Amino acid sequence: MKPIFLDVKKTSNTNLIKQIDYPILVLVLLLSTIGIVILSSALQTFDEGSASFVKQLVFMMFGFVIAILLARFDYSDYKVLGFLLYLTSTLLLVLVKIKPVTLNGAKSWLDLPFIGRFQPSEIAKITFIMVVAVFLARIKDGDGKFGNNLIKLVVYSAIPILLIVDQPDYGTALVFIFVLVVMLYVFGIKLRYYLFAILAAIPTFVGIWFFLLSQIRKERILAFFSPATVTDDSAYQIIRAKTAIGSGGLFGKGLFGGPQNLKGVVPIKESDFIFTVSGEELGFIGSSIIIVLFVLLLIRCIYVAQRARDNYGTLLIAGITGMLGFHFIENIGMNLGLLPITGIPLPYFSLGNSSMLTVFIAVGIILSVSMRKRESF
Repeated sequence: MKPIFLDVKKTSNTNLIKQIDYPILVLVLLLSTIGIVILSSALQTFDEGSASFVKQLVFMMFGFVIAILLARFDYSDYKVLGFLLYLTSTLLLVLVKIKPVTLNGAKSWLDLPFIGRFQPSEIAKITFIMVVAVFLARIKDGDGKFGNNLIKLVVYSAIPILLIVDQPDYGTALVFIFVLVVMLYVFGIKLRYYLFAILAAIPTFVGIWFFLLSQIRKERILAFFSPATVTDDSAYQIIRAKTAIGSGGLFGKGLFGGPQNLKGVVPIKESDFIFTVSGEELGFIGSSIIIVLFVLLLIRCIYVAQRARDNYGTLLIAGITGMLGFHFIENIGMNLGLLPITGIPLPYFSLGNSSMLTVFIAVGIILSVSMRKRESF
């Protein structure tokens, strides 16, 4: 009898190696290598910087192994596995409410044995994508009753978003919403419906501003529009970040030698503002290379989505592309003062065990879909 899930596609190791999407693999390895070097520079002024660096390196290598293992399995098996992982990540999000670790005003972390500080919402991004892709594919393929699939889609989408908003972690909640919008667009929802939804949601945005947003988060948004008029730390972060990046000039100050980095004047430079270290030490040229690598990765993901053998594979990669794209654009945008500060990490660069595992799990899924693409396109 065929196993319910994780049925390894029977191919030889030689065929498996031939099927690997090497552009994806090379781009991820380049970004990870540059990222771990930049992180080591950012951590050199921390008392426990060496320990944090080693731990990040271990999780990066562990994540790479997981990615290769996931690539060996046919992604269609993730349909059942996705629901099991979704249930696990949801339970962890509920556990956050019971025994949270608070950081920067958000109760978003757990303190787990042998792992340490862990953010369940990071893993929930992947499980969210896996489950939403199932229901959207069922609707598009006409598999099952439309009403039942639509109700399940709404419920399964709302649960993690509401739990994360309640932490409160609005930046991460925005990632989920953006991913959902991207997947719905790829599914076939027309752009005009998004415009109607935005107009209808304006009263909700007003209510959130006056009744839900804390003063800190309001200051972050105001600091984006006019840093000089805000006295909160958010304005300081934006000003220092732009100063550090601008001081790098064309070629940068050199690795491990950025004055702003060594003085520690940019807050959270190991995570939210790690791109400032890249800008200062690698300069415009080095930072541009990083941006180009990210853009190439996203373009390759779109290519994989287009060549997926079924709607489930296309929607799966669309969600992952949306997740990676939002992180990339938002993190670099807030470092440059082009977008509000949300605390979104930069994939493959920012310090964070759960974040590192998440982006490598994403790579494994991308590789799995790519290795089983349509023969003709």
